[in-house]
Amino acid sequence: MAELTPDILTDAYMRQNASIRARVLAYVRAVWDGSPSLRDEDVKEIIRLILPTVQAGQLQAATLAAAFVQRLALMEGLEAPALAVDRDAVIGYRGVPADEVYRRPAVTAYSALAAGEPYSRARDMGRNRLLSMVATDLQQSRNRQSQSAYGASGFEYTIRVLSGSENCALCVIAATQRYHAGGLQPIHPGCDCGERGVNASADPGQVIDREMVEDIHSSIWEQLDRFDRSGVDLGRGKTDAKGRRISDFTDLIVTREHGELGPTLTWRQDRFTGPDDLT
Repeated sequence: MAELTPDILTDAYMRQNASIRARVLAYVRAVWDGSPSLRDEDVKEIIRLILPTVQAGQLQAATLAAAFVQRLALMEGLEAPALAVDRDAVIGYRGVPADEVYRRPAVTAYSALAAGEPYSRARDMGRNRLLSMVATDLQQSRNRQSQSAYGASGFEYTIRVLSGSENCALCVIAATQRYHAGGLQPIHPGCDCGERGVNASADPGQVIDREMVEDIHSSIWEQLDRFDRSGVDLGRGKTDAKGRRISDFTDLIVTREHGELGPTLTWRQDRFTGPDDLT
């Protein structure tokens, strides 16, 4: 039997999280698709059926996160207190009643119908929003439990671990950096990335994967037909407060404070404009 290492432990943790996510999403999809219509009573029944499963998945994800951080810290010879899962923190983090939150996909469908979309298309749009919301709630549960666990451990930093399945550009860029332990990892709706503590003695510095950074730069240069090795010139003319030229890459990705989700990865031009935009 192979010796358990931090890499093997992290891989197992990611696979277990993917399994929780897949099971919950499959059930939620089946309930939505199996509803005879999206009238008010049908929507109430959808919510009644899915909420216990979603919340059970959230608690399972949070429990797994606490166990992972504790085991990882022990392997690194660091402090590893056992932390109980705070149900309110991992389930009630939005500050909005769950039945109100989970009615939003139906509102999406109603809005699509009002805009002239056919029923089948409107129903699909509602389902897609529902699945994104569920995935985000599962991710937030592990994210918030991890925040507590890392904050109580001896780790100074965490690094983002890509899932290997659906890595968007936001996450790939974010995965080139390290973050302070105990901070809430910025995510985006539907994100399925993980995280891993980094022992201070092995900290590689702010940029942890220079090869990945180079790959990202190269991809952007190819798309824009620009080949500036400094990563400055993307045609945006970015300057600091004193008018000094700085990298245009600072104009691509930012972390914004979402009203319900907390720190959220987004492209700089994106904005959260109101309640209807909340995921």
